[in-house]
Amino acid sequence: MRTSPSVRRRLISVAAVSAALFTAATATVATAQEPATPQDAPAARTEAAPGAPAERLIVGYKSGAAEASSNKAADADAAAKGEKAGERVDFERRLGTGAALVDLGEDLTRADVADVVAEYRADPQVAYVVPDRLNKPLATPNDTEYTKQWDLFETTAGMNVPGAWDTTTGTGVTVAVIDTGYVTHSDLAANIVGGYDFISDTTVAADGNGRDSNPADPGDWTAANQCASGDPAYDSSWHGTHVAGTIAAATGNGKGVAGIAYGAKVSPLRVLGKCGGYDSDIIDAITWASGGTVSGVPANTNVAKVINMSLGGSGACTTATQNAINAAVGRGTTVVVAAGNSNANAANYSPASCNNVISVAAADRQGNRSYYSNYGTVVDIAAPGGETNSVTSNGILSTLNAGAQGPGAESYEYYQGTSMAAPHIAGLAALLKSANTTLTPAQIESAIKTNSRALAGTCSGGCGAGLADAAKTVQAVSGGSTGGTTFTSTSAVAIPDSGTVESPVTVSGRTGNAPSALQVGVDITHTYRGDLVIDLIAPDGSAYRLKSASSSDSADNVITTYTVNASSEVAGGTWKLRVQDTAAQDTGRINSWKLTF
Repeated sequence: MRTSPSVRRRLISVAAVSAALFTAATATVATAQEPATPQDAPAARTEAAPGAPAERLIVGYKSGAAEASSNKAADADAAAKGEKAGERVDFERRLGTGAALVDLGEDLTRADVADVVAEYRADPQVAYVVPDRLNKPLATPNDTEYTKQWDLFETTAGMNVPGAWDTTTGTGVTVAVIDTGYVTHSDLAANIVGGYDFISDTTVAADGNGRDSNPADPGDWTAANQCASGDPAYDSSWHGTHVAGTIAAATGNGKGVAGIAYGAKVSPLRVLGKCGGYDSDIIDAITWASGGTVSGVPANTNVAKVINMSLGGSGACTTATQNAINAAVGRGTTVVVAAGNSNANAANYSPASCNNVISVAAADRQGNRSYYSNYGTVVDIAAPGGETNSVTSNGILSTLNAGAQGPGAESYEYYQGTSMAAPHIAGLAALLKSANTTLTPAQIESAIKTNSRALAGTCSGGCGAGLADAAKTVQAVSGGSTGGTTFTSTSAVAIPDSGTVESPVTVSGRTGNAPSALQVGVDITHTYRGDLVIDLIAPDGSAYRLKSASSSDSADNVITTYTVNASSEVAGGTWKLRVQDTAAQDTGRINSWKLTF
């Protein structure tokens, strides 16, 4: 007896923001990611939506074929082809064009669907067979200023954020913004949770008192010569509010801008006031934000899994600051910092030069290192930071306040700086932690760097692994599942100095070719992953480069998922993960790896 399609068919949720709309915003990457899929590629023939095997097919018969007009004949043909493919295939109904809709049931893999498709394609009476594809509303956030946020979606230097929103929006994650505090803004208020004012010096605080539970930003304006001789007067920056808006401005609310992790919460911690802020206050804020204890400060009820510090000063990272960061990371909090705005080596600035942080350089709208951005081997990644010096709209638009000194009317403004680049990465870290709550700070850093793409322009001095790609990184930590079968090797293989090793996985029970979006998940321990070259070796010996060596990538471990177009390879047989260590002094091991079809 045939069950009701409404019972058989698996429901596929349709997100309010369609990742499909923004596929054109993904820049081409030279290694191991899926290119735009031609209409006749295997994925296009078998999927109802990316990663979801089709449950129904639309079959067009040639004029004169009995199946073109007879439902009975089409039903019999569906049953016969299903029997040959080893699946149950039922004629569902006739479409208005005369084509036949046939039902495949649920829980079929893409390979199973491909077997049925192959039977139809081999029939000379069949004009075409295509999946009954799932369409999504072509919607963007309805925030009125969203189209000005090139940093989120533009092809050249945008961070490909909308492609991540179908998977995660950051729900369940708190981001601590250690900055100037927060000035009330209606486009951000819904995502603000309790923070703290850590400024202990009343002159710097400029709010009439020292530390307290109110992180409200009273303004950081200064008079001429107030901070140093020769300094001009400055209006209030409302810097922390701009940073917070990039991370988690309310989205889909019909106003203003969209936040990268708009499902996350922001805890504002005030450490910067008139003329800046002291290391001692910043150290306490790092400690408290991550769940540590600070004398005289109540326990934190909004412990952050991500800290953003768009701040810094000259000089290498001190032991005092490093200890606070190490403790925060040890408690499971990812620390993101700005590389600095001095067009100099970030190794000479703090906290950019600290260990266990994600140090972020700024890219302009053309994909070059922004003229002001610091650079160097301590930089981990680049993100949009903008340039407003020639064209204001080439900056980063976010929430602000119009008050020159004290708070005035809420507003939006374009800013530039590594201060603007860092919250892009903090927002991405929140997306990753929300998508996979088991991720450690090291794994989050590894995923962001491994899944970045090359800068479209140039970066003299070094911009880390490249430009962060939100959609690709979220897919990697989410498993990138295609709904198929996974083949795994859990046998540890040691990686010797200056040596090459291989780990095999035997794929059996698969017919036809591998998919155009074969998922390769790797878990590799190594104390300097920049030494590593990683290749996927197909059964016929063809090599697919997953990762190249990089002298600027000094972080530990490679824990991520790569996407490989392996549609020209036979699926069955022995696949290998080849890992080459190109230098001495650091060793590691392949802990496990897997292929998901």
